[in-house]
Amino acid sequence: MSANIWDQRFETSEFVYGIEPNAFLAAILDGEPAGRLLLPAEGEGRNAVYAARRGWQVDAVDYSTAGRDKALALARQAGVTIDYTLADLTLWEPPAATYDLVALVYLHLPSAQRRDVHRRLAAAVKPGGSLILEAFSQAQLGNSSGGPQNLDMLYAVDDLQMDFGMLKIRSLVETTVSLDEGAGHQGRAQVIRLIADAA
Repeated sequence: MSANIWDQRFETSEFVYGIEPNAFLAAILDGEPAGRLLLPAEGEGRNAVYAARRGWQVDAVDYSTAGRDKALALARQAGVTIDYTLADLTLWEPPAATYDLVALVYLHLPSAQRRDVHRRLAAAVKPGGSLILEAFSQAQLGNSSGGPQNLDMLYAVDDLQMDFGMLKIRSLVETTVSLDEGAGHQGRAQVIRLIADAA
């Protein structure tokens, strides 16, 4: 979807995906020493603010101005600072070998763009760092709990294994979760979770 569509979605005073962090990401952050974190497609800032409150240096990227404005307001309210870049991820080049953790939380791209973006984000992980992903699987198609209703923008385990083949994959599973993330993610959903490490 275009930046304009996301701006329209985020211009409401309500937080579309709530203000609480994604549960998978929160569990990872709570178990790791704080470092530098990259959050692509961060939207309204719920994950960035949670991480910053736990001492992480947070770089967020999204192309929605409305999402960035809400994220920065949420950060001010929480008394934390996040760095938020407005950019199209299909064009943006992250700094290489920089981040202790890169977290892709419901970043969905068409297959024609997905692999290139994923590889650039994987290259941003510094040696000894990790990349995690939670996204809707192809089995989510038809469910009303969230995500694109376009098979080409939903993910398969085999595709992600190839996308992130330059990393050491620690865990890559398709599973069923119960989402409670604002109005945008509600109910039973089929997701893929990935944890991978840079050598």
